[in-house]
Amino acid sequence: MPTVAFHTLGCKVNHYETEAIWQLFKDTGYERVEFESMSDVYVINTCTVTNTGDKKSRQVIRRAIRKNPNAVICVTGCYAQTSPAEIMAIPGVDIVVGTQDRVKMLEYIEQYKEERQPINGVGNIMKNRVYEELDVPAFTDRTRASLKIQEGCNNFCTFCIIPWARGLMRSRDPKEVIRQAQQLVDSGYKEIVLTGIHTGGYGEDMKDYNLAMLLRDLEAQVKGLKRIRISSIEASQITDEVIEVINQSNMVVRHLHIPLQSGSNTVLKRMRRKYTMEYFAERLDRLKEALPGLAVTSDVIVGFPGETEEEFMETYNFIKKHKFSELHVFPYSKRTGTPAERMEDQIDEEVKNDRVHRLISLSDQLAKEYASQFEGEVLEVIPEEEYKDEAKSGLYVGYSDNYLKVVFPAMEEMVGQIVKVKINKAGYPYNEGQFVRVLDEIANCEETAV
Repeated sequence: MPTVAFHTLGCKVNHYETEAIWQLFKDTGYERVEFESMSDVYVINTCTVTNTGDKKSRQVIRRAIRKNPNAVICVTGCYAQTSPAEIMAIPGVDIVVGTQDRVKMLEYIEQYKEERQPINGVGNIMKNRVYEELDVPAFTDRTRASLKIQEGCNNFCTFCIIPWARGLMRSRDPKEVIRQAQQLVDSGYKEIVLTGIHTGGYGEDMKDYNLAMLLRDLEAQVKGLKRIRISSIEASQITDEVIEVINQSNMVVRHLHIPLQSGSNTVLKRMRRKYTMEYFAERLDRLKEALPGLAVTSDVIVGFPGETEEEFMETYNFIKKHKFSELHVFPYSKRTGTPAERMEDQIDEEVKNDRVHRLISLSDQLAKEYASQFEGEVLEVIPEEEYKDEAKSGLYVGYSDNYLKVVFPAMEEMVGQIVKVKINKAGYPYNEGQFVRVLDEIANCEETAV
C-alpha cells in the first residue's frame, strides 16, 4: 500500500483543503503516515500570507526531500500559486499545484512516476470563476468540522497578497454546502464552522442568494445540526438581514470574528479597507443588541506604514470602548508584491513591538472581563481533548458557544458531545467549570435546577 504524508502551513482553509486532498489519496488506496516518517509521497500545503510564510514553506519542503530523497514531493497551496518557479527551483521538488486543480494531483503523481520530469500544474487563478468542489466527509480532528463555503477575495487591501494567491470571490453552490453539512452531522459533528478566504462575502457573486439565506437554509434543512459558527466576517458584510437571521437563529453561536485591522479611519484608508470606524461601531452595537453576551474577537495589524502614536491610540481606545473579547495582534510585516511594501514611513521594529505588547495586554484584560460575566452561569461546551495537567487527571478542555475555553472534569465518551458546564472560576486563557449534564439527555425533559 503506497503511503502519503501531509504538512499544512497557514490558515483554517489550508487545513480544510489538506483533509480534502487526503480524501482523494484515501480513495485511491493510499495509507496516511506522519510527516516525520518515511513516506512514498509528501504533500506540503503552503502559506504565503507573509514573507515568513514563504520561508517556512521552503524549510518544510527541504525537510521532506531530506527525509526520503526517492519520494514524490508535491507542493500545493498559496505559496505554490504565487511563486511556482521559485518552488520548482528547489532541487527535489517534483510536482507543484496551486490553489486550484487539486484533483489532478494523483494524475500528476502517476505521470511523474512514468516520465520522471518535474510537473508545474499552476494556472492563472485570476481567470477562475468557478468554485472547486473538494469534499471532506470527516476530519482527523473529531470535534469541530470546518465547512468551506467560498473561495477568493475581491478586496485587494494594500497589505495583502491573498487575492493573487486565491483569485476572485467564488461561492460554493448552496445545495453542495447543505449536502456536505448533512454528511458532517451524520458523521457525528454537532458544530460546523463555516469557513473560506472571505467567508462573509458568500453569495456576492450570485444572483439571488447570500450568506443570510444560507444560514437560514442550513438551520432549516440539516437534520441534527446543533451549532453554526462563522469563522470570520467583515463589518461591511454584516447586513441588517444577517443580524436579523442571527437574532432569530437557535444555532448561530454567540461569537463572531470580525477583523478590525485598525481603529483609525486614516490608517484604514491607507489599508484600503471597506469601512469607517463609525460604521464598524454601529454594526457592533446592533449585533450586541440582537445577541446579548456576544463575544467579538478580532485581528489587528499594528505599525502599518505611517501609523502615528495618535492613530495607534485611536485603535487602542476603540478596542477598549467596544470591549472585544480577544484579539489576534500582528506587527505589520512587509509582503513582497503589495502596495504597502512600497509605502514610505515604514515603522521601526521597536515601535511595532511596543505597540503589539500594549495591545496584547489590553486583549488579556478584556478577555478576563468578558469571561467574568459568565462566572456562576451554566454554558454549553463541546469537550475537545484531554487537558494535560500533571497534578490532576480526568480534565477535558472545550469551547462554549461564546468561545470561552473551559477546563472541567469529564469522560472520554463526552468528547464531541454538547454538555452543560457551570463556570466556577472565570479566567483567561482558561475558565474552570464543573460538569452538569449532557445536553442530549435533557432534550426530552424539563431542565432541573443545578
